This record gives sequence, structure tokens and C-alpha cells, in this order.
Amino acid sequence: MADAKTLIVPKGATGVLVFADGSAVFGRGFGAVGEAVGELCFNTAITGYQEIMTDPSYAGQVVTFTFPHIGNVGTNADDVEADTPFALGCVVRQDVTEPSNFRNVQPFDDWMRDHGRIGLSGVDTRALTRMIREKGAPNIVIAHDPDGGFDIAALAAKAAAWPGLEGMDLAIEVTGKDSRLWSDGGWTLGAGYSLNETQTPFVSSAVETPESGFSTALEANGASSRPHVVAIDYGAKNNIFRNLVKAGARVTVLPATATFDQVSALSPDGVFLSNGPGDPAATGAYAVPVIRQVLDADIPVFGICLGHQLLGLAVGAKTIKMHQGHRGANHPVKRLEDGLVEITSMNHGFAVDAATLPVNVRATHVSLFDGSNCGIALTDKNAFSVQYHPEASPGPQDSFYLFQRFVDGLKKAVAA
Repeated sequence: MADAKTLIVPKGATGVLVFADGSAVFGRGFGAVGEAVGELCFNTAITGYQEIMTDPSYAGQVVTFTFPHIGNVGTNADDVEADTPFALGCVVRQDVTEPSNFRNVQPFDDWMRDHGRIGLSGVDTRALTRMIREKGAPNIVIAHDPDGGFDIAALAAKAAAWPGLEGMDLAIEVTGKDSRLWSDGGWTLGAGYSLNETQTPFVSSAVETPESGFSTALEANGASSRPHVVAIDYGAKNNIFRNLVKAGARVTVLPATATFDQVSALSPDGVFLSNGPGDPAATGAYAVPVIRQVLDADIPVFGICLGHQLLGLAVGAKTIKMHQGHRGANHPVKRLEDGLVEITSMNHGFAVDAATLPVNVRATHVSLFDGSNCGIALTDKNAFSVQYHPEASPGPQDSFYLFQRFVDGLKKAVAA
């Protein structure tokens, strides 16, 4: 173990990553002042840093960006996936410069500070990435102090004491707390996200019984002709709901802790299982029994990322912690039904163990990077899921068919 007490903070260093073994990487801090403990991962995307920082699936993690120029186009209110960043912080190669995009509303440095997120620049992010690939994702503390007053030994002790993501249920911390009818429509330059013409905004803190206002409002807007998808929010990205709407559904969002009675009370034509952070086995303690009841009721199911892993657990498969995880916008995935390769966006540190799939479940997609499972479908139920994020559209439209396939299937079932 490195002797953290002997490490000398370099002159001018205002930020640091400290590892559990006492080693440290120094740089220049930006954003919020303070410290945070979590898991260090890397993301290979060259665009979409606001999307990444606000993805709830990054709760408990610090993101190392392999692309050197992060934050230089600034920030705006449209390029986010949640109201607040869920990643604890980020590590970047180059200092963040002045915003260079006409859509900028606030510099990235200020945005990070206002949201209490810590940034570290001036770091060899390629070296960090190689280290994670070789040794796995480590527990770390990221800290920012304009005066460089770091107690490395104390920070190393905090990193060593942090239990890690395995066994941790983070969905319960990031899920929306209320039932709500999703209302966002499509995005246009200059206008942002419009109100979907077939839906009216609705927020309710009561999800124990169906709200009488649902059917009245929906029928008044002609939305009753759309199949109704109840989405369980384990830490969902907003664009997932927008894609379900784009495919022709009306969407009601329920918290991760929703019971089967709360789901069925809304008379769903289909149930969507969202992405989210943490260990699927831990979240599965309360989510899996609900999913099994949904399957037993023959309600169609579609899951993404954590939702994919939870569906796998619900049918008897197991999940495993990955060595380094998959995070980026350039992941090739092979669709087994026809051999087509989709370029996908991924963000996950756990995976469904393909060797544990039961006989009534077939693999539908596989990663061409490492052969890990990226999709399943039940042979005796109308239920399927994928490990990647089709709503992120790096293809850019390689994977939208998944939303369309799900919603079109619901339309046919409703018509029948």
C-alpha cells in the first residue's frame, strides 16, 4: 500500500483523485469545492457530456472522459436527461475554456459548481482509462480545494471504507417520487421540447388508486386511442419517455417502488422498465416480485439497461459485476435474428449472465466488444429487453425500431 502520508501536493494543484491504496492523481479542480467518494469509470463518447452527467445511471460514480475537450461548448437546459446531475463529478484532460456554442446558456464550470459537482482537469485520462481496463473500476475520492489543502491519508481512508456499488440499491435514491403523466413532445431548434399534443401535464403524489382525471384528460385530447404504457422509473433518462411518445404511446411514470396493484390500477397496455444505477440484485429485492406479477398477468414488457437486468432476474437468470463496464457511444451490438450490427450507447457496470438464461428465454443481442449479453426475449411471453440505450441514438437511428416494435405490438393487441 502506498504511504499516503508521504505524498506531497504539487504546487498549483487544486484538485485530486485519491485511491484506496493511498495513491493519488493531482490536477486542477473546477466546479464545486469539496469532496465526493464513489467509483471511477470512463466514458468514450466525444459528445453529450451534459446527457452523461445527468444520467441517473451514473449515481455513485465519477466519470473519466476519454475525449479531451469536455465542457467547451457550454451548457443549456435542453441537453439534460434529468433536473440535476447524478454523476458525482468528472475528470477531463484539458481545462474547460470559454463556451463556443450559440446554444450556450451557462459555462460548464459554473453549471458544475451550481449543481454541487466536482471537476478535475489537467489529468492524463488515457492513462486512467488504461488503468481501469487492466485493474477494474476503483473506489476513489475526488476533491477540489482552491488552496490545495488535501489530507491524502484521510481521503484514502474514505475511499477504502466506501463499500462499492456491488450490493448497493441506488434506484431508490434517484427515482421520481410521484406518479406523473409524461407530457414532453419532440424537440425543435429554438423552441425546445414542445408539449405533446395528445397529452396534458398531470402530477399526482397518490399512486395507490387510478386518478379519475387521467381518462378524462386523455380522452379530451384524443390520446385514448394511443396504447397506454406504464413506465417504472428506476432512474430513467427523460429521452426514453419521449421516444415512447414518438413511437405512438401515452406514458404514465411510476416510482421504482410501485406495487403491482398500483401498476395494474392504471390499466396498462404495456409496462416499461427503465434504466438506473446500482446493483440490479439489490434493486431486484423489491422490483423483481412486481415484474413477475406483470409477466404472470400477460402484460407486455420492454426494458432498457437496469430494466433489462431486472427482467433477467425476474425470469431466473443471474447478473454479474463487470470488470470495467461499458460506457460510451460507439459500442457495436450484433442483432442475432439477422446479423445486423447496431452502433449503440451504453452505460452499465453489471450485466445479465448469458450462461444462466432459462430455456424460455433467448438471447437477442450480443456485444461485439466482449461477447456479453445485450438483449433477451421470452419465448412464452410478450417481453423483451436490451442492455444498451436506444434513446441515445448514436447510430443515429439504428435502434429506434425497439420503441416502435413495442408500441406497434401494443396497438395490435388493443385493436384485437
